[in-house]
Amino acid sequence: MPNTFALLVLALWPLVSVGLFRSLSAWRALLASLIVAYLFLPPQPAAFDFPLVPPLTKETLPSLSVVLICLVMFRGKLRLIPESKLAAGALLVFIFVPILTGLTNLNPVFYGQVGLPGMGIKDIVSLILNQFLLAAPMLLARAFMTGEQDLKDLLYALVIAGLVYSLPMLLEVRLSPQLNVWIYGYFQHSFEQMVRYGGFRPIVFLYHGLWVAFFALITLTSITILFRAEQGGRKGMLMLAMIYMAVVLVLCKSVGSILYALFLLPLLLFIPNGLQIRIAMVLAVLAIAYPTLKTVDLVPEEAIVQQAEKIDEERAGSLRFRLENENVLLEHALERPLFGWGSWGRNHILDPVTGRTETVTDGLWVITFGVYGWAGFFAQFLLLTAPIFLVWTKFRADPTAIIPSYVGGMCLILAINVLDLLPNATLTPITWLLAGALLGYAEKGTVEHKAPKMTLQSLM
Repeated sequence: MPNTFALLVLALWPLVSVGLFRSLSAWRALLASLIVAYLFLPPQPAAFDFPLVPPLTKETLPSLSVVLICLVMFRGKLRLIPESKLAAGALLVFIFVPILTGLTNLNPVFYGQVGLPGMGIKDIVSLILNQFLLAAPMLLARAFMTGEQDLKDLLYALVIAGLVYSLPMLLEVRLSPQLNVWIYGYFQHSFEQMVRYGGFRPIVFLYHGLWVAFFALITLTSITILFRAEQGGRKGMLMLAMIYMAVVLVLCKSVGSILYALFLLPLLLFIPNGLQIRIAMVLAVLAIAYPTLKTVDLVPEEAIVQQAEKIDEERAGSLRFRLENENVLLEHALERPLFGWGSWGRNHILDPVTGRTETVTDGLWVITFGVYGWAGFFAQFLLLTAPIFLVWTKFRADPTAIIPSYVGGMCLILAINVLDLLPNATLTPITWLLAGALLGYAEKGTVEHKAPKMTLQSLM
């Protein structure tokens, strides 16, 4: 269980956020408050659980804090609802789908002698607030995003945070994952899952080693985007940082994140921005279409597992286990397809005698689909991918428009993060910040145009 220091740090974070907003610009204070909180505050089960509100964790408490601070500081000037109809519609469904989920799950469900309670008004109110707090970083990032420089600030914030975080990561690679135990008094996951390939992979203060590896990937790709865009002396420093973070990523011992890096780095270094955006759109569409393809048996699961076996048999076994659980959970979810099973673990299968949960939910898509049904799944994934589609729309009809050097790469990072929500649940405040920054740019960012070619006729 969390020690007193863990709860004290969590409780004092709203005051830290106030100090950041008093000393920095709103955009940079938002980035500092949410990114530092995500990386360094104690993970669950450290939380404050009050009636009618979701547990206040390292993700929801900082979000609530910055929302309240911004509402006070920018009273009457803060516009949280997106201008885009696609994003606004997805947002409203995402936040309020718990109402329909709750109303269709009022009765308890039974597995033999074991029963799970029905949902009530308190559950609905708590889930609505939780949905809003999850999306708050995106909405605030969109509100404060004013131009290309803000995209650059976000990338540099991720780079600085990643380079700093690499130090405790390397410490845990060498000594084993112990920092959360030493500082906050508990280990947040299964220690066995942190042992890989004869060594350790870091977890630091996140929920799992997969989250740490994915953050290392985001740092590496952010450095790569800046390396391609920057000029002068910074380019050499970024090259060294890129090599260093590539080594750190390998030491994180996550096959998935390493494969993502092998896919992304050539695209970020050599592919034009316009093509990067198109590739990001394809990845986004694949992520959104995945449950539909699963329901009609169009996902070649056996072929995917066989290919994984060629890389690592142990990881292939883990993948097979995930896919088998997905199939069981999907079949259960399709019994209530529109609005899902709701909370209290009703999206799981329980042993009818012992009451133990027999299924494991790894991917966020199957969690969302089981809890909120098709409505919740499409709302969440469309909200996350809408910025990519809107950026593409912004430049599609204007062949003379110049796509800023950071935009295509950030679309790719966001798309890979959304795609990773199929096998994992790596939806973090950083994901929402990326989506919000791109949405703000798509809605408000100015577009530069190429100079017209000089012709003899134009000179006459």
